[in-house]
Amino acid sequence: MREMIMRLRQIKIVPVITVEEVKDIVPIGHALADNGLPVAEITFRSGNAAKAIKLLKAERPDMLIGAGTVLNREQVHQAKTSGAEFVVSPGMNPNTVQACQQIGIPIIPGVNNPSAIEQALELGIDFVKFFPAEPSGGIAMIKALLAPYPQLQVMPTGGISTENVRDYLAIPQIVACGGSWMVSSQMIRDNDWKKIGKLAREAVELVNISL
Repeated sequence: MREMIMRLRQIKIVPVITVEEVKDIVPIGHALADNGLPVAEITFRSGNAAKAIKLLKAERPDMLIGAGTVLNREQVHQAKTSGAEFVVSPGMNPNTVQACQQIGIPIIPGVNNPSAIEQALELGIDFVKFFPAEPSGGIAMIKALLAPYPQLQVMPTGGISTENVRDYLAIPQIVACGGSWMVSSQMIRDNDWKKIGKLAREAVELVNISL
């Protein structure tokens, strides 16, 4: 987990991707990795998520690939079998967390309040997803939550964009930000891999300007 956190800190942005067509994940992966974002969170919002993870891992073994929107034990096992290196869940479900711990795959559970944070800490989790970030109070809420829980490391997701990503990353406990603005569903439907690559490159440049 620590090695993964260090790598995410270096990359700073985690593209959140939902693919309907498995074949689309390969050009998406190339567009991201070739432009400085060698990471992807492929969500289980699509029934093809596991197949997409497996295909992208085969095509781009250099990428750090996670499974997102994982809601239960079955999806945890699908994620692990497909080659996902980490799991992200929208909420703090102890059953899902324990399923990941039992088979040795890191999980970043979603929280947005003190009760969920304490549940995570009780299970030995101190790297959490703050979701949905902007609707839950954004930067102000994260800072308020970090006051009693300074040991947390956080990945905000939900409403992150070029307009606010640098402000989030300025908080030391924030490891990386999840976002989908560079891989929107419309771009994927349009097969606009060039635009995805352009937005990925611009995002990398943006977050690497000295704060």
